[in-house]
Amino acid sequence: MRTINVGLIGLGTVGSGVVEIFERHAEQFRSRTGVDIALVKCADRNPARAADLGLAPERFTIEAADIIRDPDIDIVVELIGGTGVAREVVLDALGAGKAVVTANKALMATHGREVMDAAADQGVDILFEASVGGGIPIINPLKHSLVSNEIQAVYGIVNGTTNYMLTRMAEDGLDYASALAEAQERGFAEADPTADVDGLDAAAKIAILASIAFNSRVTFADVPAEGIQSITPGDIAYARETGYEIKLVAVAKRAATGVDVRVQPTMIRASHPLANVNGVYNAIYVIGDAVGETMFFGEGAGSLPAASAVVGDIIEAARHIERGCAGLVGCTCSESLPICDIADLETSYYIRLTAADEPGVLAAIAGVFATNGVSLASVIQRQTDDSGAEIVWITHRAAERDVRAALATIDSLEAARGIGTVLRVEEL
Repeated sequence: MRTINVGLIGLGTVGSGVVEIFERHAEQFRSRTGVDIALVKCADRNPARAADLGLAPERFTIEAADIIRDPDIDIVVELIGGTGVAREVVLDALGAGKAVVTANKALMATHGREVMDAAADQGVDILFEASVGGGIPIINPLKHSLVSNEIQAVYGIVNGTTNYMLTRMAEDGLDYASALAEAQERGFAEADPTADVDGLDAAAKIAILASIAFNSRVTFADVPAEGIQSITPGDIAYARETGYEIKLVAVAKRAATGVDVRVQPTMIRASHPLANVNGVYNAIYVIGDAVGETMFFGEGAGSLPAASAVVGDIIEAARHIERGCAGLVGCTCSESLPICDIADLETSYYIRLTAADEPGVLAAIAGVFATNGVSLASVIQRQTDDSGAEIVWITHRAAERDVRAALATIDSLEAARGIGTVLRVEEL
């Protein structure tokens, strides 16, 4: 049995977790997996990280090229992140005929086709399980276990930061700013939380999942994304009053006109399993025509959960090299399905607005909805402290463009004081 040598580039949070798992279990890999694997060299721009991990000098370099050019290294692990240097590292490693394992969601969601084609040209593996869901197995099940299905929909709570914030807002009534500050204090949110709270992180992840699920290339740029900044504790209370919870949900559905893909704060029935995914946990809900409804749940981030998925990919790549079947499952995007225009989306809506508390205002607003073809299912009206009224509408199914047209007209009414939160309602 030959030894498969691994080079790791990037000793940040996930990279340090990979080193830790190798220290714990490397001796067991041979007996448990049937392949002998050695983490022989690590690269990082910061030598202090290597010192903190106790790496011997001969196992460390500050140059990624030292790993890529080493003829004895079979698998390169890219854990730098981003789409600049990381893209060059991955393409260079693939060009050198090495298998590549990455956790880089931005790279795969933006340059996935280029990367997959480069791997296919060399007949080597590109594996990226950790790019979505951290330690949750989802990419491998979609490519293998569920390949006999026509996947109808994928719904994901795939960002732990926003899920933690919404959980704290729901459980303890924190407002958005307080929930964000707490998440940052506890290390669940970055100093610049934009990618998380604006839904951009989730958009990259659902682009990857949609590409695999529907065998059609979906990129990050294709995914409309909305964040959670407008959500208030009042919205959460109204949602619960009507039997719903609010979650930031990444949606990918097979539609008659193509692929419906988006990321939005969404109301889902409180009885649905996704509604009960709280804190920093993630969950991905997959519906297939044969398997029915399945859900994958677990820790979506953190050093060891993500490293678990990375090391799982390393072992898979090593097995393929050992058995001479590398590149077994490459790019599956054989179809070219169009991306649905979000203006064509049809769903129910939650709409919160404020208006003057005067006779005829409610009827006038309802009339605007009716004129635009938006049917109203229910209404809640509450007085505010400034002699106004807060009105919450839940509509029947309506087209996004019709709802937006109605809201534009309502916002121009003299009696209207402002449109608050607008949420889609997914009846899972």
